[in-house]
Amino acid sequence: MKYYEMDELAVPLSKIVFGCENPLMVRGKSFRSMMLLDHGFRQGINVYDTARVYGQSERVLGKWINKRKIRDKVVIISKGCHPNPAMRITAKALKEDLDESLRQLETDYVDIYLLHRDSPETDIPEILTELNRYQKEGRIKIFGVSNWTYERIQYANECAVRMGLNGFTASSPNYGVGLQKGDPWKGGVSISGNKNEIAWYSRNQMPVFAYSCLGRGLFSGKVRSDSIKADKEKIDQYAIEGYWCEENIRRLERVEAMAEKKGATVAQIAMAYIINSDMNAFPIVRLSTKKRIDEAVRACGVNLSEDEIKWIEG
Repeated sequence: MKYYEMDELAVPLSKIVFGCENPLMVRGKSFRSMMLLDHGFRQGINVYDTARVYGQSERVLGKWINKRKIRDKVVIISKGCHPNPAMRITAKALKEDLDESLRQLETDYVDIYLLHRDSPETDIPEILTELNRYQKEGRIKIFGVSNWTYERIQYANECAVRMGLNGFTASSPNYGVGLQKGDPWKGGVSISGNKNEIAWYSRNQMPVFAYSCLGRGLFSGKVRSDSIKADKEKIDQYAIEGYWCEENIRRLERVEAMAEKKGATVAQIAMAYIINSDMNAFPIVRLSTKKRIDEAVRACGVNLSEDEIKWIEG
């Protein structure tokens, strides 16, 4: 496993993030989920991505951490202020969501707390003031955003400097080898293939927690480029709406060829594409079996050169 150290956090972060937005945890299947969490932890995974809107995942994760007595050995990422359905990035919504997340997680603090969506109506000075207050109280170690453009992050951080406050230090956009051709999440931000966004993150090395990094299953290995029409039924509507296009099928074909060259799986190449990027990027992976966990951990040992990454991109 590869790790990254952040000054504000006592625990180095594993480069593979355990995505808790998976059917087992969302539906509160505690026993099976805990078996998977145990296996991942033994393999070196210690970062967990959840959110207030991910069903029962916060509750299951909190129960597992407390049963194992490992709160000081793990990093929790959680998110709040998701639209419901209207935008709700307000001080009131932030307090409500953070309070409930801490209760469900059975903890006094979240290591990394992210605003789940952006909105033009966001009162950035107000929300920064509240986030800084919770940080000073120790309820949040660091904070950032999910699905914000880099221009908005940069603007907010300039506001923070003017106000003498801490700004955003982490981001969770969509990113992966697959290009997002649609927005199935209605309000998501993808940086895949966006040279300006990628260059900005590469320059400042802000941690990027990449969601849907396997193209919602298109680059997981369940679909093959040589049987693409027959395999289409193996992925869900989010994958079809977000990633099903000719350019991604061609990318999949090149990923398959690279996997054969490296003696790796398609999913491992897709994760290695993120880990080996110039950005400080972490793939968030839905790990629903022990086999998937082992596959993800081994992806950290797959090296891709700059030329190989460019070849995959075509």
